[in-house]
Amino acid sequence: MLRSLYSGISGMRGFQTKLDVIGNNIANVNTYGFKASRVAFKDMLSQNISGVSAPTDNKGGVNAKQIGLGVTVGAIETLHTPGSAQTTNKITDLRIDGDGFFTLKASPDQDQAFLSRAGNFDLDSQRRLINADGLFVTDSTGGIITLPETVTAFSIDPTGELVGVGANGAATQLGIFIGVVKVANPGGLEKIGGNLYRVTPNAMPPDAMELPTGDAARANNPATGTGAIVSGQLEMSNVDLTSEFTEMIIAQRGFQSNSRIITTSDEVLQEVVGLKR
Repeated sequence: MLRSLYSGISGMRGFQTKLDVIGNNIANVNTYGFKASRVAFKDMLSQNISGVSAPTDNKGGVNAKQIGLGVTVGAIETLHTPGSAQTTNKITDLRIDGDGFFTLKASPDQDQAFLSRAGNFDLDSQRRLINADGLFVTDSTGGIITLPETVTAFSIDPTGELVGVGANGAATQLGIFIGVVKVANPGGLEKIGGNLYRVTPNAMPPDAMELPTGDAARANNPATGTGAIVSGQLEMSNVDLTSEFTEMIIAQRGFQSNSRIITTSDEVLQEVVGLKR
């Protein structure tokens, strides 16, 4: 069989994967904190028709003759570039102006926290800070953030600390900080749905995810690199529709070109079959 037939098939599979990734990006164009992905291709193993010969005093060297056997998906990368800010003026809507991630837990006694860039939080009936799926937002010590009963109103400053207002109208710093962590390799995080990421060994060692406390939490930006907390704003998706539609056209044309390779290879095989009549 012709090698080009299988090369065309591998190309169609690759561009089909690229279209799947583009479709997911476009579907999440309005998802809070969503990070777009992209596909990187790499060539497959090449077949050697003849090897390399080294140059001698009487004859020059000869390069290898190789025929490529198609393409495969090399990587599907998540682009952790910042998204645009949407102003909501809701106190519990938070945006990280930096590279950090919010930390959330499914239960108070859970050891490993999930990470997220989506800051659309709210308070439940027990005055605990949660996300839209009911996961608990953790503080700088890994505990659940609970608003004291004596607090009638509150705000969140750029360091992530909660500032409460009592019945007498006086504002006091509560010493409770929004937990924010910086990941050494954000591309190594695993998406698990619900705007959440799971820490993998390639992102950072699980036991190395320590949240800043005390003065380090109070200086929640240059020292740790996590960035400032902006209350009343949400980070939108970083999907660029212009780029996505351009990549969609490229993927569509690439898919069509590879399908034409298969059609042409089939016509050549038909000619071979027709030699004996």
